[in-house]
Amino acid sequence: MSKVVFEPQIQQQKTRLFIPNFLSTQECKELEFIHKCSSTVGYRPNVFSTTLSHLIATNSSHFIIPFIPIRERLKDKLEEFFKCEFELFIEFTGLISWSRGASIGWHSDDNRPYLKQRHFSVVCYLNTYGKDFNGGLFHFQDGEPETIMPAAGDVVMYTADDHNIHSVDEITDGERLTLALWFTRDGSHDEDTKLVSLLSQHLLNKNIAGSLLPLPASSNMYWFSQDQASNDQFGFNICWARLHILGYSIYISQDSDCDSDVSELMVQPVRLVRGSELLDHEFVNILYALQVVQFYCWKGSALQTNTLNIDCKVVNLLDAQRERIRGLNYILLNDGDFAPQIFGRTPSDAEENRCISFNWTGIVAAIAAWEDYVLKLSKQINLQLPYWRMQDSLFNVQLEA
Repeated sequence: MSKVVFEPQIQQQKTRLFIPNFLSTQECKELEFIHKCSSTVGYRPNVFSTTLSHLIATNSSHFIIPFIPIRERLKDKLEEFFKCEFELFIEFTGLISWSRGASIGWHSDDNRPYLKQRHFSVVCYLNTYGKDFNGGLFHFQDGEPETIMPAAGDVVMYTADDHNIHSVDEITDGERLTLALWFTRDGSHDEDTKLVSLLSQHLLNKNIAGSLLPLPASSNMYWFSQDQASNDQFGFNICWARLHILGYSIYISQDSDCDSDVSELMVQPVRLVRGSELLDHEFVNILYALQVVQFYCWKGSALQTNTLNIDCKVVNLLDAQRERIRGLNYILLNDGDFAPQIFGRTPSDAEENRCISFNWTGIVAAIAAWEDYVLKLSKQINLQLPYWRMQDSLFNVQLEA
């Protein structure tokens, strides 16, 4: 394909657009849920990411559905504002969170030879400066707006070239969450073509696609340490850590040794623990447990109104079980203070940072509600995939009732 040349007049006339409240609170919360139960170690220190290809690979392709209407609205707005009289493709879609210590200096988004296909950038803020995190202000080197103080629902669009050199201040507390997209005029970098192919291959595997339960990826994708070395004994498993931050521990009842490889522990059936209590419900693996807990954080207040008739069996931990949990935490968390430094908030905000008031019946209610939610999304994927395959594109299909 011949090289695409950018028209200079487009860059000179309009280089950026800031839109407050473009995404709804519901959209922001849903994407936050997906990221916090699916993310892997990211591309920069103290950064975590969730890509659409990763969701497919971990049997969570149904989570792609909430992205689709948002992508379409963003693309329409971008084409309108920049008066794009050419075909535009989405090159990348991903949820990206920056935790304490993350920052980036002055740069443009096409500043590497392998990024020259990027023509437009879109950043959607999913949480709010001063409430969910501190630091992390977005600065343009010149022009207006000069500085963006992120607030949930706000969007900034800009050309990816050196007309929009920008930086992000260091995160000093909490976790700054965004939905990031890059757009290209080069069809050979169309993300959707690759995603449709991955979805088609995945759903042909009936043994996997027939289940709605997530499957962990390689364990090093979930292992975080200060120098990002996956074999660093002082790191932690981010799935384990996200549960730990919310006040949960994990108990593995099978006879696997606590010295087992982390990848083996990731696929073992687990049970949730809080304080001295063990929920008598077995989750197929830690990703499943994490998805249910994060779903409870997202939907918990609504779930609590439907818990009167729920049978919830909770037992007190035995000493041997406590010892086993300590052993697992030693392997997967190491320093118990390290994870709160990365994912947590300051002590004064600790209670506010916890999702909702906890009760076990709410967690049990979340198990069934999570299944209904995932089943609904999965049905949409299966109905729409034939149309996506015809067009090599992910889009909202208007199906007759």
